[in-house]
Parts: sequence; C-alpha cells; structure tokens
Amino acid sequence: MTHLFDPLAIRNITFANRVFVAPMCQYSSTDGYASDWHFVHLGNRAVGGAGLVLTEATAVLPEGRISPQDLGIWMDDHIEPLARVVRFIHEQGSVAGMQLAHAGRKASTYTPWAGHGTVPESKGGWKNVLAPSALPLTESYSMPRALSIDGIKSIVSAFAAAARRACEAGFRVIEIHAAHGYLIHEFLSPLSNHRTDAYGDSFENRTRILREVVAAVRGSWPERAPLFVRISATDWIDGGWDIQQSVELARQLKELGADLIDCSSGGNVPDAEIPVGPGYQTPFAEQIRREANILTGAVGMITSPIQAEHIMVTGQADAVIIARELLRDPYWPLRAARELKRPISWPVQYLGAAPEGSQARVPIDLKSLESCFEEQHAILEG
Repeated sequence: MTHLFDPLAIRNITFANRVFVAPMCQYSSTDGYASDWHFVHLGNRAVGGAGLVLTEATAVLPEGRISPQDLGIWMDDHIEPLARVVRFIHEQGSVAGMQLAHAGRKASTYTPWAGHGTVPESKGGWKNVLAPSALPLTESYSMPRALSIDGIKSIVSAFAAAARRACEAGFRVIEIHAAHGYLIHEFLSPLSNHRTDAYGDSFENRTRILREVVAAVRGSWPERAPLFVRISATDWIDGGWDIQQSVELARQLKELGADLIDCSSGGNVPDAEIPVGPGYQTPFAEQIRREANILTGAVGMITSPIQAEHIMVTGQADAVIIARELLRDPYWPLRAARELKRPISWPVQYLGAAPEGSQARVPIDLKSLESCFEEQHAILEG
C-alpha cells in the first residue's frame, strides 16, 4: 500500500514524498526573468516540505507567454536567475521542476487583476498570436494566425532548446504543458483545431505536435531525468477532446519517454459545464493510470491530508499535484504529515516547532545528475 509520504522514484530522481507543487502563474516577471517573488514563492513551498516544486508555465518563446508578465526561458540570459531559485529548492531537500509552455491563442492577455482579454501593443502586448487554426477563444481575444508547418517546427525546436536551458539552470524535472486551452491542447482538440493537413482532422494528426515535442524534449533532456506531461483529460463538451483519447495519447507518450501524466481538464472553450467539486478530476488520473499503465498525478480541489492520503492508498494516482491549498498554506506538507502521523524531515531552523523525534532536513543528493549540462552538450555534438 502506497502512502502520501512514501518516496517516489522516477528514473534517477527520488522524490521525498508525493506532494507536488502545481505550476501557478505569478505574473511577476519583466521580459521573462525570474524575480525575487519567484525566489520566495517557490522557495517557500520547498521549505514547506513538498517533494517537487514546479515553476509556473514558463514560455519557450516570447510570443508564447500568457501575459507580458510571464516567466520565460527563451534565451540564455534567463538561466542564472532561475538557477538561484533551483539551488535553494534543492538545499531544502525538494526537487525543482519546470513547466514548459506556449500559450497559443491565449497569449498576450491581461493579468487576472488588470483586465480581461488581449493586451494591446500600446500596453506591452503583441500581435503575433498563434494557434492551429484562425479561431479566437472569445470576442475579447485576438484573432490568432494559423501556424504554418515551418512555424510548428520552430515551436517544437523551441521546446527542446528551453529544456536544455532548464537543465543548465539545474532543474531535474521537465513538464510539458499540453492542457488548459494553450497551444498544444488547441492542437489536440477538434473544437480548436480545424486543420486539414498533417496536424489536423484525425486523432493521429491532432496529437502529432505533442508527440514531436515530447520526442524533441526527451532527446535534449537527460535520459536519467523525469519528463511529465500535463493534459486536459477532457474538454467537458460533446465533440471535444475526451478521456478515451487521453488514455490512448498517454499510451503513445509513454512509448516516447514520458514518465508521468499530470491529469487536469478543461480550459479550451468558454462554455463548458464543469462539475467542479472536491477531487472532481481524480477519476481521470485513476483511469489513465490503469488503462495506459503510466504514472499519474491527480489535481483539482485536493485540500485535506485525509483526501490526499485516500488517493494514494486506493491507487488512484502516484502523486497529488496541489495548487490553491499550497497558496493558502505553504507548509501544508508538514501539517499533513503531522496529521497523518507520517515521518517528514523539517528545516533545522524550524525544528523547535516540529513533532518530537522529527529529523532535520538535508539537501537532496543530486550527484547522479551533476554532469547534466555536459551530457546535453554531448548529445548536441552527436
């Protein structure tokens, strides 16, 4: 029987527990650079005891940002500010991961507190909004330009280049964002993909770009390091992407070297009726895990330690990937372990508040991946 605070080994990385920090947009970057906010926000969740800390959706190209304030990794200058964050996360015994993303037709939009829809160029937005087809999300969003084949190839290459930069920054997990109505999900769903070429119409064609991205990233990312993919398991609307297609996609991604499917849902159409409630997406993680025989992460309104433990002991998923509850309480893993009476290490600075007998935390052992960037160089040199 698997418990929430049992370690999880994937390739050469062992996560101290199965509480993972979900990617959460912070809208706190200038020109894509990580800021002090990212250092504190991500570092604090590592102090709180999470086994994996994932960055927000990090743009592989400047025009792939959701907002002008998004984090980016499209140029080498982005590496060092991110490396500072990574070093601190690893010092806390957690693993640093990066979610790579392209926003597609949802690019160049306002931060949630500043407005809705497309940001005009006069306020820092951009015209070059791209999608599989020239179909806007709503009237308040820009009309996207349908990508050419060459444009698709360039984006696939941008994901691979971003993975190499993430490796140089010290990240030990990559997650490809193929969910929530962003570019790759737009290709997957027939609701947003009306193409008739090799990237549209059939399941095989609509999933082609994701398969190419996974293969390209896997080829430039160390074999010893995990690769996750976040998908929306369903569009929640008839005629859209659904769980059956997700299961088949997961089977194919596993063959290409993906290690875990992060099972979210929705985000691609504005009028979907989503039955939101505690654990409402967990059945997707269970079905994909069982039918595709791949590790999965459960997400969505997972808030209590007992709920998260139940997901583990019943075999519905291999990890819980938590967002809002870790915004409310960065130290949720420490509290959850105490409530569940499971061991967890504490920062030596906080041992005065720890349960009796708690162990002091030590930095994660990453010796097996110390030559990560050298391996990338060897790959590129062929």
